[in-house]
Amino acid sequence: MKKRVTPRVPGALRGHRGIICVTASAALLAPLLIDATGDGGGPTDLPLQDEYAAAADEYHVPRSILLGVSYLQSRWDSHQGSPSVVGGYGPMHLVDGGTPKTAPERPGGNAPVAVTAGQPAPTAGLPADLHRAASLTGLPVERLRTDNAANLRGGAALLAATQRQLGKPLSANPQDWWDAVARFPGSGDRASATAYANDVFELIHRGVRRTTDAGQRVTLAANPAVRPRSVAVDPGRPKQVECPPEVACSWLSAPLVQIDEEEYGNHQLADRPRDQGIDYIVIHDTEAPLASMLMTIQDPEEASWHYSLRSSDGHITQHIPVKDAAWHSGSQFVNARSIGIEHEGFLRQPDAWFTEEMYRSSARLVRYLADKYRVPLDRQHIFGHDNVPSPTEDTIADMHDDPGPFWDWRHYFDLLGAPLKATAGPDSDMLMILPDYKSYKPAFTGCARGGVACAPHGSSSVLLRTEPRDDAPFIQDPGRHPDGEDTSDDIDDIGSRVSAGQTFAVAGRSGEWTAIWYQGRRGWFRNPAAHPAAVGAKGRMITPKPGSREIPVYGRAMPEESAYPEGVDEQTESPLPYTLREGQRYVTQSRVLGSFMEPASSDSSPSEIVKGNEAYYEIQLGHRLAYVRASDVDVLKSSVAAAGPAGKAAKPGR
Repeated sequence: MKKRVTPRVPGALRGHRGIICVTASAALLAPLLIDATGDGGGPTDLPLQDEYAAAADEYHVPRSILLGVSYLQSRWDSHQGSPSVVGGYGPMHLVDGGTPKTAPERPGGNAPVAVTAGQPAPTAGLPADLHRAASLTGLPVERLRTDNAANLRGGAALLAATQRQLGKPLSANPQDWWDAVARFPGSGDRASATAYANDVFELIHRGVRRTTDAGQRVTLAANPAVRPRSVAVDPGRPKQVECPPEVACSWLSAPLVQIDEEEYGNHQLADRPRDQGIDYIVIHDTEAPLASMLMTIQDPEEASWHYSLRSSDGHITQHIPVKDAAWHSGSQFVNARSIGIEHEGFLRQPDAWFTEEMYRSSARLVRYLADKYRVPLDRQHIFGHDNVPSPTEDTIADMHDDPGPFWDWRHYFDLLGAPLKATAGPDSDMLMILPDYKSYKPAFTGCARGGVACAPHGSSSVLLRTEPRDDAPFIQDPGRHPDGEDTSDDIDDIGSRVSAGQTFAVAGRSGEWTAIWYQGRRGWFRNPAAHPAAVGAKGRMITPKPGSREIPVYGRAMPEESAYPEGVDEQTESPLPYTLREGQRYVTQSRVLGSFMEPASSDSSPSEIVKGNEAYYEIQLGHRLAYVRASDVDVLKSSVAAAGPAGKAAKPGR
């Protein structure tokens, strides 16, 4: 969520600001490759694969160990020499004790983060120190920062030195290197170190291959004989935390206190899921450093959220019991039904902040919560702050845009164990947005300053145009731009944007272009068969009932008037400035009954939940979700038949 100074509004409607630390780990995987060739390095058709082999052989480190550690450190990417938030460089993420040149300095500098009170004592290992690697290899520090081959040699030298310090041989058996691997990142607690090592060994067990950000194909062949270690639950973890049992998870409480005569903050008591089901998990980024967010969560007049994750290692801190409702999304309706998770980072600097360990820790937490509370693992239930529906028309402009177009949803759902993939053929009348993150690089502006082009970067997002041509205007969002100004390619303007995993009904096809129904009109994007930005999908769609010229769309599903008990103010209906016309279709993945959580009026008893009988369908209206009354629509199943004749242009416009 983007941090900003805003006028004080009722707590339940506040968006969130920043975030905090967190983490743990244990065997979450990127796209996996099963391979019977054992501990070999795999094909060497590109130089980087050979460089891994050469560095491993020079320092007598098993190739699979070097490849596995590097994958956990960087997914084998070099980020064009840019440092991470902690000053880590290259595919081995070797950490320079100096201040990173492109990432904001963390309060207290960029040294390894101190262990929070109550966490287990740190491991005896040192972080992957760039200067120590330079000393071990005899290579200049600057070369280890910028040259991949040197960086890999530095990582291999550090692993070998740690193995010797442990009194262990430089064995060819990967299993003998578990303790050295656990110490490589210099984790702040034993549970995180154990989870890190187990992630590496699970990768080696299963295998993985990937094309890097520089276009290099790298393969870690599967070795089924290599296995992670079993992990015991940390006996010192705070009793109130709700985290996967194998991870380190700390507690920093958000205050529930009376702010004034009518309001309590900064969250509200509930009894979920008994009084209100948990339907959603909302992914935020903080747009602020960790220390700032730790202060925010302890301010009763500020926003709140359930969990924070630290960028450097994914450490998890919980602030509010899941049974209670946090003020994180900007929508009281969504707050009442969701869990909010903040990730330390800035959407404009994904390479510095969105680390592999944070992705894995977050996915592990979300998978645990989704299983416990029966939240479906799809993009209408696991979504970003930028996908939260605006509760009313006048709140649209104030809704947030994090975690932004550079959050890798495809990779995230791979880690969740629910890969985003085609479920129907290319001629289906429903599709899933699914660009290749590494190679799909939309032209955004505003990363450094307004109107200035952002550096090309892989993205989960696709921009929509009014007609099937590259010079056509972007789709206009009448909610974000009520005065008719143009939707832009600015990094914060989501008015014409769709994202990986979101599903839409096909509205037309013209050559390499595909149109979808988006906020009541057709939105076009280039979708060539050789490099598709979307794939076929199947599921359910809604369409206005025959004879309906148009139906209203809502940002929340409210109870009917008769459902409100005496003493609870009825909520005014507020349709959004979008209408669905007869013949249009929108994908739905859930049907909900209207409900309303009364604002907190006590710090000792749960808020009252008003439950209605009016049913709504949640739909993918545009970049954000929305709701329509079930009585206004018919439900259709998708088919493989195209929405319009292939190769012919459907009529642009409405």
